[in-house]
Amino acid sequence: MPVLALLSAVFVVGIEQTVQWKYGATGIIGLLLLTIGIKAKNPAVSSIGAVLLALLVAGPAL
Repeated sequence: MPVLALLSAVFVVGIEQTVQWKYGATGIIGLLLLTIGIKAKNPAVSSIGAVLLALLVAGPAL
């Protein structure tokens, strides 16, 4: 069980670092809002985070 928790934590930290490196502070805020919304079962907060991340990813195409 501790190995699974460790691997999960390493994966999450890796994703956060990749988002921060590629999209900066705005990407971290979007990821944070999405995560908080999912854990709190709040669709409004998770939707805001998802839209923010989608705008960052699609920004160069717009």
